[in-house]
Amino acid sequence: MTAEQPRLALNDGKTMPQLGFGLWQVPADQTARVVREGVAAGYRLIDGAAIYGNEIGLGEGLRDMEVPRDQVFVTTKVWNDRQGRAETRAAVQESLRRIATERVDLMLIHWPCPAQGLFVETWKELIALREEGIVTSIGVSNFRVADLERIIGETGVVPVLNQIELHPRLQQAELRAFHAAHGIVTQSWTPLGQGRSFGAAPVLAAAERTGRTAAQVILRWHVQLGCSVIPRSTRAAGLAENAAVFDFALTDAEMAAIATLEAGERTGPDPAVFS
Repeated sequence: MTAEQPRLALNDGKTMPQLGFGLWQVPADQTARVVREGVAAGYRLIDGAAIYGNEIGLGEGLRDMEVPRDQVFVTTKVWNDRQGRAETRAAVQESLRRIATERVDLMLIHWPCPAQGLFVETWKELIALREEGIVTSIGVSNFRVADLERIIGETGVVPVLNQIELHPRLQQAELRAFHAAHGIVTQSWTPLGQGRSFGAAPVLAAAERTGRTAAQVILRWHVQLGCSVIPRSTRAAGLAENAAVFDFALTDAEMAAIATLEAGERTGPDPAVFS
């Protein structure tokens, strides 16, 4: 993969790389290495979060990489126990200190936590931080249609992105349609669905035809849906494999066949109740 991979337009006039890698469950003492190796492999999008406990390593990797900082798009997130205006501002500033950067490209609300009733207030503070230039773009993660409608209705500001669990067994058609109608980028977390579709007939058939792995077929499916996608790997070989998805394509028939794998099956929490 080269740095000239596709970029997706954001509704605030910025752009972001379509493919990146996530730092969830990457051990803190390996994070700097993974960031360096990922950037060396051509990735230009890194997805972090305060709750991952590895923002210091993220910052170390950014300082040690061999490309300019402005060529790498960095995301981090405000965790659930830091919602509310004052807490959100403090959490963002703490993340910036840990990463040792003056700004991040994208700051997300990690979960809506509807029972807390604070996500609108948290969103308003992210808007203020963006207006102050402390963060460049702002978005959300794990928001449902109702949550998106509420923050947009109460603030008039549309998130640039919603990062959601999305894989062949949880295809999120309703959310993707809402995103498309409002200019919100869909970003897929756990895009491989913990491998639960690797043995599915449509995936195996596409892998055989293209000479690619099941993982590459599924990542290509995300790309052709128009999603941003952030698989995770701590191995250089895994990073390289996940990146090799721009030199082949799935047919319309293969995309349709993978669509039949929808099962409403989550690997992670339900945003309606998780807090």
